[in-house]
Amino acid sequence: MTDNSPDMNQVHVFFHEDMLKHNNGYGVFDTFEDPGFLDVLEPHPENADRIRNIRSILQRGPIAPFITWHEGRPCEIESLERFHTPEYIKELIDADSAGGEIICAGTRLHPGSWAAALLAAGSAQQAMQYLLDGHGQLAYALVRPPGHHAQPTQADGYCFLNNAGIAVELAVHQGCKRVVVLDIDVHYGNGTAEGFYSRKDVYTISLHMNHGSWGPSHPQTGLTDECGEGLGKGFNLNIPLPNGTGNKGYEHAMTELVVPAMAEFKPEMIVLTVGQDSSEFDPNGRMCLTMEGYRRIGQIVREFADEYSGGRVLVVQEGGYHVSYSAYCVHATLEGLLDLPTPLLADPIGYYPEDQSYSTARVAEIKRKLKGLKRERNEEK
Repeated sequence: MTDNSPDMNQVHVFFHEDMLKHNNGYGVFDTFEDPGFLDVLEPHPENADRIRNIRSILQRGPIAPFITWHEGRPCEIESLERFHTPEYIKELIDADSAGGEIICAGTRLHPGSWAAALLAAGSAQQAMQYLLDGHGQLAYALVRPPGHHAQPTQADGYCFLNNAGIAVELAVHQGCKRVVVLDIDVHYGNGTAEGFYSRKDVYTISLHMNHGSWGPSHPQTGLTDECGEGLGKGFNLNIPLPNGTGNKGYEHAMTELVVPAMAEFKPEMIVLTVGQDSSEFDPNGRMCLTMEGYRRIGQIVREFADEYSGGRVLVVQEGGYHVSYSAYCVHATLEGLLDLPTPLLADPIGYYPEDQSYSTARVAEIKRKLKGLKRERNEEK
């Protein structure tokens, strides 16, 4: 007898090579600027190499047997308008026709960017459709430009189209009554939250660095009082975390806040938007997650999905700007979602001994040592 049930031991990855053609150029970090007095300008943090490394670790690393590849395709304009306004879509099309322009700080539409953005949104939709059709239970939209800062009416934070939001709208359009979006990027998933802020059928949850608003393109603060409005009141959960929260802190937030909230909501579909900029070595964050932290988050989501959503999880790629370590952290996240019994890769650079974390107990220990040294010096006199 043939078993036609979806295989939870495969991650179905949706990707298209042309997303790599979005080229943000060089400058001082993400400013696109050359001040004239630096010999070496760095690539914009949202660059194609970070995605190339994620693709290669999944293709040639030890997790490859658990990966099935699918070619992504562009999104139809009409379906974009389930999340974004027609006026905003027209702005992007006009900017593309004009050869590209800076949309907001750090976010620039270049020649080739609009085509890449359509592929990113379309690939996320395609991955969602794969789950909705019952062909698999774990799908990963390996996409760029990222999307979770893109709001219904404006771009923000390297994002033009909200890939996860557009995929969620597809699920709702096809009958999903309750969808959870869990965002673990280092920055608040403000665009996704804004798109569903007045709705009760989509519960948006974001664990992020406590960074606040960064200007007109990102007016949301990400604080706990931004909890939704109208019918959506109580269906946006912000969990701003202090710098250096680390693996244990994230695990605590997941088990004590995220899981109970999701369990009460009982989602039919889970969308996990991941950014490896929460890692210990990312230039854009200070949250100190290592591979083990990402693996544990993946395990927690898998356990929850098995109980509530028939095991269905759509993973959508967001930030993550350390070109090598981001790939390792993606690997670890997928290991967790696959619930593999042992890690397939060791952490190449992560060093996070819990007993070295800064705490009142650690401070007290140092004070005792200093006091002891002072006493020893006095005795030697």
